[in-house]
Amino acid sequence: MLKKWFETIFDHKISLRERMFRIVTGVCMVALLCMLPMGRNVLNWVLLPISLITMAVIVKVSIQKDCIQTGATAISVLLLILFPICFFSAGGFYSGVPEWFVICFIYICITLEGRRMYIFFLFCMAETLLCYYAAFYFPEFVAQNSQRHSFFDSAHSVILVGMLTSVLLMFVNKLYEEENELSRQQKKEIEELNRAENHFFSSMSHEIRTPINTIIGLNEIILRGDIPAEVAENARNIQGASKLLLTLINDILDLSKIKSGKMEIVKVSYETGKVFSEIVNMIWIKAKEKGLEFRLHVDSSIPSMLCGDEVRIKQILINLLNNAVKYTSEGSVTLSVRCERLTLNRVRVWYSVEDTGQGVKKENIPYIFNAFRRVDEERNRHIEGTGLGLSIVQQLVELMDGEISVNSVYTKGSKFVVMLEQDIIDDKELGRFTLDSRSRAHDKEHYRQSFEAPEAHILVVDDNEMNLVVVKKLLSETKIQIDMAMSAAECLEKTQVQHYDGILMDHMMPEMDGIECFHALRNQPGGLCQNVPVIALTANAGSDNQLLYRKEGFSGYLAKPVSGALLEVAVLSILPKELVKMNEDVNQSDIGKDFLIFEQAQRLSLLVTTDSVCDLPESLTKEFGISVCPYYVCTDEGRFLDEQEIRADELLVHMEEGQTGYSQPPEVEDYERFFAEKLTEAQNVIHITMAEHASEGYQNAAEAAKSFENVTVIDSGHLSSSMGLVVLYAAYMAEHHASKRQIIQSVKMLKQYISSDFIIDSTHMMCQAGLISRRIQVLCDALLLHPVIQLRKSKMVVAGLAVGDFNRMAKSYVRRVLRDARYIDRRILFITYAGLDEKRLNYIQQLVRQYCLFERVYLQKASSAIASNCGAGSFGLLFMKKNEAIISFAQASKPEVQN
Repeated sequence: MLKKWFETIFDHKISLRERMFRIVTGVCMVALLCMLPMGRNVLNWVLLPISLITMAVIVKVSIQKDCIQTGATAISVLLLILFPICFFSAGGFYSGVPEWFVICFIYICITLEGRRMYIFFLFCMAETLLCYYAAFYFPEFVAQNSQRHSFFDSAHSVILVGMLTSVLLMFVNKLYEEENELSRQQKKEIEELNRAENHFFSSMSHEIRTPINTIIGLNEIILRGDIPAEVAENARNIQGASKLLLTLINDILDLSKIKSGKMEIVKVSYETGKVFSEIVNMIWIKAKEKGLEFRLHVDSSIPSMLCGDEVRIKQILINLLNNAVKYTSEGSVTLSVRCERLTLNRVRVWYSVEDTGQGVKKENIPYIFNAFRRVDEERNRHIEGTGLGLSIVQQLVELMDGEISVNSVYTKGSKFVVMLEQDIIDDKELGRFTLDSRSRAHDKEHYRQSFEAPEAHILVVDDNEMNLVVVKKLLSETKIQIDMAMSAAECLEKTQVQHYDGILMDHMMPEMDGIECFHALRNQPGGLCQNVPVIALTANAGSDNQLLYRKEGFSGYLAKPVSGALLEVAVLSILPKELVKMNEDVNQSDIGKDFLIFEQAQRLSLLVTTDSVCDLPESLTKEFGISVCPYYVCTDEGRFLDEQEIRADELLVHMEEGQTGYSQPPEVEDYERFFAEKLTEAQNVIHITMAEHASEGYQNAAEAAKSFENVTVIDSGHLSSSMGLVVLYAAYMAEHHASKRQIIQSVKMLKQYISSDFIIDSTHMMCQAGLISRRIQVLCDALLLHPVIQLRKSKMVVAGLAVGDFNRMAKSYVRRVLRDARYIDRRILFITYAGLDEKRLNYIQQLVRQYCLFERVYLQKASSAIASNCGAGSFGLLFMKKNEAIISFAQASKPEVQN
C-alpha cells in the first residue's frame, strides 16, 4: 500500500495539486498519530481512529469527485477542532502540543487557495492566540501535566515536527524539481517541433518556388511570341494561377515566421508615390475585371519619402484591397490615405480600405482576424483563398507597433483602417495624387527588351537545369553571352579561366552552397572574378534572407519566381555601362521596383555613435562603423577640436610650459548638427557618452536628442577606453542586427562589468581642471602620493593611493587591478596612457603579463581632452569582467599589440 502511495505521488499523469493534497494530508495524519496520545485520556484515544478514518474518506471522495478545494477545507476545519482539544487535554503550553500548531498553518497555506486560504489562516492565528489566552487566564480548563512529561513531550514534539516538516519540504522540492524538468523537456520538444515546422515551411517554399519559377518563366516566353488568341488566353490563365499559388505559399510562410517570432520588420527609405502607384496598378485591373469602381484618395500633405518596411506596408494594403475586391460583387472599392504630423520628423499615417461588398455579421467580427477561418463559410464557399490574409495583416500591423480596426454592416460593406507611425525622410509633400494621374493602359503590348549588351558576358549558377534554361531564355533578347554552371565547383572552374561581367548565384546547392561559393570566388587564388558583382537569384524569400545576403556581401537579391523585366533590371544594375545599349522605347521607370540592390549609400537601420573621449583605435572605429563627435580642448591660443586640431602630445607640452588647457564637451547645437548628419546615414542613432557626473556631455547630448524621435543617448558610466569598450559592445550588436531595445538593455547591464581604474602620476593637471583642491595637490606631490581614480555609478572617486616613484607606483597599481584574475575577461585589454615613453610602456606590459595574459592588448594614447585632466605619466588598465555577454572581438583582425 505504501509503495502504491509513493507511485501515485510521483505519477506525472496526476495533477500536481492532487499529489500535494495527498502528501500534506498524509503528514497531518502522522501529526495526529503523534499529538492526540499526549492527552492521556480516553477521549483522545477515541478521537484518534475517528479523525484518521474521516480524513482518509475525505481525501478519497475529494479526489473521486474532483473537489480537492472542498476536501482541503473540510480537513482544515477538522484540524481547527482537534488542535484545541489536544492543547487543553495535554497540558496547554506545558506540553508538546504548541509545536504542532505549525503543521496546521502549513496545511492551510499549501492546500487552500485564494481568499479561502487567507480566511482560514486568520482563523488559525486567532485560535492559537485564544488557546494561549485561555490557558493563561483560565488554567482550570487545562489538564495538569508533570514536569517530566512536559519536558519529554516538548522534546519529542520539536524533533517530530522538525522531521515531518523536513520530509514535507523534501517531497515538495522533489515534486517541483520533477515538474520543472518535465516542463523543460516539453519546452525543448516544442522548440524542436517548431524548428522542424519552420524548416518544413522554408523547404516547402524553396522547393515549390523552383518549379513555379520554371512555369512562370517559360510561360512568359510563350506570351512574348506571336501566338493565337486562344493560346495567349490559356497562357495568361496559367500565369494567373501560378501567381495565385505563389501568393498562397507566401502567406503560409509568413504565418510560420510570425508564429515562430522570426518575422523581422526591416525599415528602409521609400517613395510614397511609387508605393501607391504599384498598389493601384495591381488592384485597378482586378476591380475593372469585376466591373467595380476603384477610388483613390491620397492626402496631398503626405511626405514624398518615409521610412518604414515598404514590403510589409504594401503586403498589408494589397491583402486588404484583394479581400475587398473578392468580397464585393458590385459597387466600389476605395483606398484612402490620411496623414497627421506628430513631430518635426515623424508622421502618423492612416490607410483606409472601404468596400460596398457583403459585409460581416456583427457576431463574426471578433473572429475575422483568426487564421484559417473564414466567416460566413456557406456564403463564401465559392471565393478562393486560405483565410490567412487578414490574420497576417493584423500580426504585421502589430509587429510595426500600429493599430488596425474594422467597421462593417452586413450586406452593406466593410471598412478596414490601419494606423502606422513612420519617420520622415523627405519633407516635400507628395501633392496631388489621383487614380487618373497614375493609372496606365493594361492592354497587351508586344514585349521589347529594355537593353542590349552583346559584348557582355555573365555566368548563371544553379543546380536546377530548368532554372538555367528559364534565365537564358528570358535574357535571350538582350543578346548577352550567358554561360551556365550547375554547381559551385563548376562555377569556380569557369571563373578560374574566364572573366565575367556579372554572376547570378543560386543559394541552396548541394556540397557547396551559394554563400560559400561567393566567398570562395572572392578569395580564389588566380581567379578572374574576385571583384565581379554577384546577385543572389534564389527561392529563399523573406527579409531575413535579404539581411543575410547583404551581410555576406552580395550586390543584390532577387527572389524566384522572377519576371523577365525584373531579371533584366537586375543584370543591368551590375553590367558595366559601356557594354550596355538602352532601348529608348521602353520606360525604365516602370521596371525594377521589386529588385533589391544593396547600395553602400543606403541608410543603415541603426548606427552607434560616441564622443572623442572614448579613446578607441581608429582601426576599430572604422571596422565597426563608429562615428565620433569631437570634444573641445581650450588653451590660451583658442578652442580646438579634440584629436582633429590638437593631439594629446602637443597639449601636454603646451601645459608643461605653464599654459592652461582644459576640455569642454560639445554644445547642444553641436550635438544637434551631429545627430542630424548621422540620421542621413541611419534610421536610428544610439549615442554613448562619458559618465554623466564626469562631464556635461551627457546632459548636452540628451537635450539635443529631444529634437529627434530616433536618437537615444546612453550614459556609459565610464570614460576613456572603458567607455570605448561599451561602445564596441554596442557597435558589435548593431552590426549583428540586434534591435535598438536589445542594445540599450545590454549596454545598461554591461556597465557593472567594466573595470575603470586610472593611476595619476601627478595631480597638477587635476588641480588645474578643478577636480581636486590646491592643498591636496601640494600634499600628494610632497609625499609622492599617486591617487587611483575609479568610476562608480558614473562618478569619479579615489579608490586608493600608491606611493613612490613611477616603477613602484605602476607595480602597486597593476597588482591591485589584476590581483584576482579569475574574474577577468581576458579577450581584450586597453592600456590607455598619456605622455609615457616606450620604456615605461614596455615595463607596464611586463607587469601585466606577470599577473594575467590577455588575447588582445591595445596600447592606446589618451585623447587630448582626457590628457588635459590626468596629465603626463598617467595610465589605466581597462577591461571587461567575466559576464554572460556573447560579444567577440576576435573579428578585429589586428596584431596582438597596437600603438
